[in-house]
Amino acid sequence: MNLKKKPAAAAAGKRTSHTGRPEDQRLSIGSTFAYGFQHVLTMYGGIIAPPLIIGAAAGMTSQDIGLLIAACLFVGGLATILQTVGIPFFGSQLPLVQGVSFAGVSTMVAIVHGGGGIQAVFGSVIVASVIGLLITPLFSKIIRFFPPVVTGTVITTIGLTLMPVAANWAMGGNNKAPNYGSVSNIGLAAATMAIVLLLSKVGSAAISRLSILLAMVLGTLIAFIFGMADFSKVGQGEIVAFPTPFAFGPPVFEIAAIISMLIVILVTLTETSADIIAVGEIVGTKVDSKRIGDGLRADMLSSAISPLFNSFTQSAFAQNVGLVAITGVKSRFVVSAGGLILVILGLLPVLGRVVAAVPTPVLGGAGVVLFGTVAASGIRTLSKVEYKNNMNLIIVAASIGFGMIPIAAPSFYDQFPSWFGTIFHSGISSAAVMAILLNLLFNHLRAGNSENQSVFVAGTGRVVKEEELKCLADGDRFEGGKLIDCDGKEVPVQSSEKASEH
Repeated sequence: MNLKKKPAAAAAGKRTSHTGRPEDQRLSIGSTFAYGFQHVLTMYGGIIAPPLIIGAAAGMTSQDIGLLIAACLFVGGLATILQTVGIPFFGSQLPLVQGVSFAGVSTMVAIVHGGGGIQAVFGSVIVASVIGLLITPLFSKIIRFFPPVVTGTVITTIGLTLMPVAANWAMGGNNKAPNYGSVSNIGLAAATMAIVLLLSKVGSAAISRLSILLAMVLGTLIAFIFGMADFSKVGQGEIVAFPTPFAFGPPVFEIAAIISMLIVILVTLTETSADIIAVGEIVGTKVDSKRIGDGLRADMLSSAISPLFNSFTQSAFAQNVGLVAITGVKSRFVVSAGGLILVILGLLPVLGRVVAAVPTPVLGGAGVVLFGTVAASGIRTLSKVEYKNNMNLIIVAASIGFGMIPIAAPSFYDQFPSWFGTIFHSGISSAAVMAILLNLLFNHLRAGNSENQSVFVAGTGRVVKEEELKCLADGDRFEGGKLIDCDGKEVPVQSSEKASEH
């Protein structure tokens, strides 16, 4: 690719789409798979964590846990392709990466310890996912209850709730390791983050968009030089392996396990709805109830089938929403390529072991920027909200505060019933539930609302910055939506986007 002879858009391998939707943009094959691999690296740590935890809880051998990980990669790839490419009634056709939902890990561990073993987990996932598939029409109808005050709150919370994940990765990922939180680990994370920022500033358009991937490669190289990366286990184990259906035995169906897993499914539906709306906002495309329904059905179908290949519930990965925001690459086909890479990693465990050798602090350094970008996108959405003479400010304040409780105090709900803890232990679900309820209370059920609504709207009146007045002359005025100068002539008004092009 000759970057010197091509404009920035061409350098990134862009081709326009006949549909006009940003997510339908097609890139060159090389760019598509490069950006797709970047998505895989971003979510790899998240997708292998659940099988590691559940497998260890079930007392599995390292070889069996390896099978679980390969199965989760394989199914996650298929689910991602279904979600992004789509078929009638299934798939939102948005750049969303699918993988094992972390929301159900604690529930699955409880089922394993309850005596049912891994087979009871698989059985509960199948039944609960089928029920979830049947109730998706209900969830797809709530789009009108997601105005910017709700979506902005949820998007902001998604980014903030992921920050502990980035911090844990930066410290080493394993809090029992002797070097957890060491200066070397955090230093490696800082170096990776610095590379991301540097490439974003000085690189070409193509390099800037690949800054996360390049930073991970360079961060891994730095770690290898200083003896912090271990590739010794890459050659151990099978090279090619197809997931064996029901490798751990047929599923077992227990009522208690199914009920607890159904709560997880409800949480997953809520989080995926929020992710679909969030990525739609970032991409700048229309998201209606039909699209949400198609996305949720893809989620539930993938979850229902996943136990056949020894995997668990599937949902959209919030961290990859941040990658879409920071790179500006909105093509769903890029994520489809990432899904294909995940399928290949599931079939070729040797490649999975190569990716797994990327040091966790490297992921942490990139994660700080990625997850912060999600929060910043939410703040940008909240800037569009009208706060004058309404209670939107208290909706945002209470919802974000409520969403931060399980992040600030992870044991906050330990004494509550398990079903309650399952729902509200997720900061994303907590914020979404609170924002939706408060929006209904203050903006839909208006009975009882006062005209001057308390101290929470204080300070939200209009403020014009001094530098914004410097371009005006004495006698300029605004009439009928037009800016008229002191001589009575109309002054053209350009959007900030168009102004920045000149």
